[in-house]
Parts: sequence; structure tokens; C-alpha cells
Amino acid sequence: MALRAERDKDTGVALVTLDRPAKLNAIDLDTAGELAALWRELRYDEGVRAAVLTGAGTRAFCTGIDRGVEVPQPPSPYALDDPLLRIGPKANDLWKPVIAAVEGMACGGAFYLLGEAEFVVASREATFFDPHTTYGMVSAYEAIAMAQRMPYGEVARMSLMGTAERVSAERAYAVGLVSEVTEPGGAVAAALRAAAVIAGYPTDAVQGTVRAVWAAKEAARTQAMAQAPALVALGNLPPDRQAELFAARGGGGAPRVR
Repeated sequence: MALRAERDKDTGVALVTLDRPAKLNAIDLDTAGELAALWRELRYDEGVRAAVLTGAGTRAFCTGIDRGVEVPQPPSPYALDDPLLRIGPKANDLWKPVIAAVEGMACGGAFYLLGEAEFVVASREATFFDPHTTYGMVSAYEAIAMAQRMPYGEVARMSLMGTAERVSAERAYAVGLVSEVTEPGGAVAAALRAAAVIAGYPTDAVQGTVRAVWAAKEAARTQAMAQAPALVALGNLPPDRQAELFAARGGGGAPRVR
């Protein structure tokens, strides 16, 4: 199992942990399936009224899709299979609040998860970046998800700068991506405290509020997401060329943090 779920009956909070620290908590197909199944399971668990999502270890919250995974694609230019589209709570019709706790890197496909969390708590040492353009890939789903949380210029800069630049926790807080910055190692504890407060309120009111806030941005998100498959299909380099760029990633020097 690449996913751990600990449920606190006293607080009504589930702590969900991506547990692949040796892979920087990158998501393979099994992990994607486990995430989707867990969110659906939590829909029926009346003892869980809120959840915190984090990654094991301190190096990374999540680094997106595992580069070693091969995702079979249908032989049609009109179809694109993305296993990360179903890893978030909203994609699985879970309307209990989810708080993300970020230690270390959060990049690429991690934004599928951050985009469906109610808010984000981050360690002071956390960084956020989107490597897609560096490796010849379109940042579509990720950029769309972040456009619901960050000003246009900040999303565009992060998406276009690729691995050359990382957004610090302080900058992420300043632009609204992060709602609280903690000392290193403190993100999970802070997120659990907030989740326990929320879980103590009447659950129907809480879930209704989650739905209302999500509805405020859902129409624009849905329309943008509908364009994403075509943009990815047209703009991505062939997989072998992407792999060449990824293999050569060590030659670009240290990324700038802002």
C-alpha cells in the first residue's frame, strides 16, 4: 500500500498520507487507484468529518506522476487518459473538507490534489513549482487548478518558468495559495488542529459550505478543463523526447527560489 489513512474517532479527522518517500511521494497507477477508493470510502464513514492530506517524510508533499509509470493511451487524437484526474476528493464526490499539509516540494501533478483541497498549510521550507514546460509538456490541468487559487500572473510565471524557479512558502502565502506557514515539520500538526475545529461543527452545514465555495469557481474550472486534453495532445513532445529532457535535468543549475 502506498497510502496510509489514520482515523481519529475523538476528533473526527482522518490523516491521509502519501507513503512513497523514496519516490518523493510520486503517484503511480496503484496509488492513484488507492486515493480514489479512499475518498469514495470516506463519503460513507460518518466518523470522519474532515481530512488532512500530506506526504511522508520532509523532502516532498508530492511530485506528481511517477516518471516510471507507463499510461496506455487510446489510439485516437480525441481521447487522452490521465490517471491523476480521479485522485482528488471532489473528483470522487467527497464534500467533507480536506486540508493539505505541505512539507518540502509540491510540484506538477501535486496540483491536482492541492486544487481540490479547501486550503493549504505549508512548512516554511516548502516550495512549489511546475516542471512541465522544462520537459516539453503542456501544463494544462495543473495550471487550471492553480488559476483557481492564485493571481493570473503568478500562475503564468510558475507554469512557464518550469524548473528554473520555485515559489517559496512565504510567497505562496502572499499570493493566496497557502493560508498558513509553519515552522519546519509543523504543517501536519497545524492542519490537524484546523481540521479538528471544523470537524466539531455540524457536518451538514460544513459540507454545504464546501459545496458553496466550490460552486463559486466550478463553472470556469469545468469549461477550462474541457479544453485541456486538446492542448496537451497538441503541445506535448513525444514521450521519448520528454524522457531525454528529463534525463538531462541535472545540467540546468540550482533553481531560483522566490
